[in-house]
Amino acid sequence: MSIYTKKGDGGKTSLMNGVSISKSDDRIELLGTIDELNSAIGLAKVLADDDGKEKLSLVQRELMQIMAGIADPGNRDYRICEEQTRSLEKQIDQMESSFPRAREFVLYGGCELSARLDMARAIARRAERRFQKVSQFCGVDPKALQYVNRLSDYLYVMARYADYRVSSNREEGLRQDVIRNVMKNI
Repeated sequence: MSIYTKKGDGGKTSLMNGVSISKSDDRIELLGTIDELNSAIGLAKVLADDDGKEKLSLVQRELMQIMAGIADPGNRDYRICEEQTRSLEKQIDQMESSFPRAREFVLYGGCELSARLDMARAIARRAERRFQKVSQFCGVDPKALQYVNRLSDYLYVMARYADYRVSSNREEGLRQDVIRNVMKNI
């Protein structure tokens, strides 16, 4: 079977439940934004350590679950459960307790991983706005909307933690250089 079907050439597409809608429909815009978010997370994931890769892969799978729920809103198998959002909250709390997070505005791009995570976070915020718009006219999973909201917080804290780890490594490297220079002179 070919990747192209030519069915969408007229500006229509079908949801998973078989309903045909315009490609300009707000649900398609939301699905496209979540797809973009998932791709941005994949871009960040390639720079993450093994634990980060595992966590971000889980988020990607949960985003695919959310997309399936948007494309087939009547199928309860695609609903997000409260525990999935609570898991993000627990991870946010764990990360925040492991470093002194700045409470003021942040200049993004402290390292490549944090820059990629911040891009994903910004896309998550856009997905949240699109989700809200779709919820006004179509049935949406309110727990999925809550999950996307929490995900943007999660990505923000993960980015700040990545910046912290890089700055700590730089400071340790500078400290080691000072020690080496002092030892040369003794």
